[in-house]
Amino acid sequence: MTDEAVDKLACYAQRTGLVDPCERIWAVNAILEALKLDSYTQPTGSPEGEIDLPAVLEELMDDAHARGVLPEDSVVYRDLFDTMLMGRLTPRPAQVIERFRALYAESPERATDWYYRFSQDTNYIRRDRIAKDVKWVAPTEYGELDITINLSKPEKDPKAIAAARNLPASAYPRCQLCAENEGYAGRVNHPARGNHRMIPITINGSPWFLQYSPYVYYNEHCICLNREHVPMRIDRACFAKLLDFVRQFPHYFVGSNADLPIVGGSILAHDHFQGGHYTFAMEKAPVETQVCIRGYEDVETGIVKWPMSVLRLSHEDPARLVDVADRILKSWRVYSDEAVFLFAETEGEPHNTITPIARRRGSRYELDLVLRNNITTPEHPLGVYHPHAELHHIKKENIGLIEVMGLAVLPARLKEELSVLAEALAEGADLRADARTAKHADWAEAFRGKYDITAENALDIVKKETGLVFAQVLEHAGVYKRTAEGRAAFLRFVEQI
Repeated sequence: MTDEAVDKLACYAQRTGLVDPCERIWAVNAILEALKLDSYTQPTGSPEGEIDLPAVLEELMDDAHARGVLPEDSVVYRDLFDTMLMGRLTPRPAQVIERFRALYAESPERATDWYYRFSQDTNYIRRDRIAKDVKWVAPTEYGELDITINLSKPEKDPKAIAAARNLPASAYPRCQLCAENEGYAGRVNHPARGNHRMIPITINGSPWFLQYSPYVYYNEHCICLNREHVPMRIDRACFAKLLDFVRQFPHYFVGSNADLPIVGGSILAHDHFQGGHYTFAMEKAPVETQVCIRGYEDVETGIVKWPMSVLRLSHEDPARLVDVADRILKSWRVYSDEAVFLFAETEGEPHNTITPIARRRGSRYELDLVLRNNITTPEHPLGVYHPHAELHHIKKENIGLIEVMGLAVLPARLKEELSVLAEALAEGADLRADARTAKHADWAEAFRGKYDITAENALDIVKKETGLVFAQVLEHAGVYKRTAEGRAAFLRFVEQI
């Protein structure tokens, strides 16, 4: 059976273009070396139908574990091992770059289409795990928000956690975004990247790389990262880089997390952007109030109908957008308005920053500037403009770029909890009798009277209400509230820029 699995893996690599037909024997030998096998008998005939890569890898790992080649039979060690296997079959970086650039010369979209499929074919993006994510769309007053329960990130097992404690400290790679991850074998406390390939690009005159996120929260979820391990910073150069990226990849949007804790991303230490081929609810949201920035009357500017505080800028010349965005940022960094509890700094700690998103609309460049503030209080220790405590049963984590645009990335625990909650609502059960539903009880009891809940519609109702909670999350994160007072305060800021 092992010979058949080896043959299937080599055949898969050939069919997906990872290896050329003339490299078939080399590919088999590379697999045998990784599995520490000395002999092989090629099966007669070729594998029929589509080859199930995860199943083939599972079979080879089961055999490797039975022979002592794979020492620990757990998800962390299996991930290290199957990535090493696929790394043996992944083309060298120079080959990947050459193919990407040849396709880019035909069209940027052809290049990214190929590169995205390649990143899946190498199993760097694990299609089988991404398929487990639970996704739905929730109608709200702000449009249809995307909701995702993330199940694609494997949880570490106790043995791997214990082994990681005993490892000597390592600063290589310095973080999971660094260029040094390309081809890295990995260890129990750092993911294997033997099948990972990056595309060097130049944006705004500086060296960066393009890659895809292995977790793919939306279509063609890419990451654009600085060649150097330098901290994230929102400034004039950041706006220029974002707009230069969409000049080169006009079918993609690109945005940056903010550069302060609480309102920023999880990896503030390495300058990077996220983008992709996807239209978020925020992009579809209309401008509801046209405004004008003095000196930039030619730049179309407006306040977006969105739960967070967004200024949308549009112009055919990206340089004009860089100029006006820089002026808005500099003004926002130092702006306070005590009437709406807005403070640029307290005790020397800065609070104001921006989450920027760039895109193209035909010949025009568009830049959304989301105003952020990370102040905390005893009442809201995780942030005033952060999901408040009553929403933590659904979303407690930071509101970063992806959430800002209208996609909720919710914790894996909710898959079971929301399902059990729906069953309990349909049965009329005591929601406080089960730890999985008790944390949701106040919320569910508040909406259960609005519906005739049955076993058939209970889960759909829970999903709909979860979407409404996410809309509230974004409202909490909005600096200027969607009230008469909040709108007036927003206009006060715009008028003084």
